[in-house]
Amino acid sequence: MRCRKCKGKAVLDVPRHHTAFCKACLTEFVCAQVERAISEERMFTKADRVLVAVSGGKDSLSLLDILGKLGYQADAFYVDLGIGEYSRQSKAKVERYTSARGISLHVHELKEDEGAGINDLADLVHRPTCSVCGTLKRYHFNRTAVEKGYSVLATGHNLDDEAARLLGNVLHWQTEYLEKQGPTLPDSVEGFAKKVKPLYRLAEREIAAYAVVNKIDYIVEECPNAQGAKMLLYKDILNRLESESPGTKQAFYWGFLTRQKTDEQARPSMAEHDRAVLRPCVTCGQPTTSEICSYCKLMARAQKNGPTPVGS
Repeated sequence: MRCRKCKGKAVLDVPRHHTAFCKACLTEFVCAQVERAISEERMFTKADRVLVAVSGGKDSLSLLDILGKLGYQADAFYVDLGIGEYSRQSKAKVERYTSARGISLHVHELKEDEGAGINDLADLVHRPTCSVCGTLKRYHFNRTAVEKGYSVLATGHNLDDEAARLLGNVLHWQTEYLEKQGPTLPDSVEGFAKKVKPLYRLAEREIAAYAVVNKIDYIVEECPNAQGAKMLLYKDILNRLESESPGTKQAFYWGFLTRQKTDEQARPSMAEHDRAVLRPCVTCGQPTTSEICSYCKLMARAQKNGPTPVGS
């Protein structure tokens, strides 16, 4: 298999684009796709300070690496969920990567600040671990970006992630989530950081290949709590469709984005909607649709249900 661009030895075929790339051309392709995403979606500029939410996995570390190559000001933020050896390994990989490149790293420790790891917190509030994890991460991602003065928060969600999420939302007709599934969410009200997904044009296998050829040491194992998650099922279904018809994921998600942009002309913008429904949480001050935000409700319930000292 030869690289379609330089005719060198290819390391990855990309059926949805009817092409294949060598190591150098793959890196160039991935960086170009991210640069295009940033430009077309007006995510940020070289003058903006970007906070990248990192997990130790291939996607977030690759995003941090790509932004550095493209000349953006990007720092890292890691939430230590306290999941035993998995969290120890993922945190170590984040620390090694950022330390070797002189990248600023901010860390939030759940056990230190909330008083318990994610599994214990989920048990205290009697909710699925992934649900609690999502609430905590969204809260701390936003709070850290705002408090530390970053222009934008970037996450490593790729095309596979967004297509699987879209499939789940459509299957259950969760229209309130569909409205916010674009690659850019505005800083619509005070206390909200702008949130972007610069990898949305790239498939998971393309990012994995980028990480390998660029020698990025990432944690390969899935989070232990992800076993049985519906998102993995949706990804498997889409992978089967992609195998039979390359480009299915791209057509599905990008087609949705095109329709979304067309529909926006006939309804209030997301920023206008947010300003109409959001208010400061009476406990922490972060934007929420109710009097008390989901994070503060969760923490209050955990404190009530167990002896674990929980702080906010």
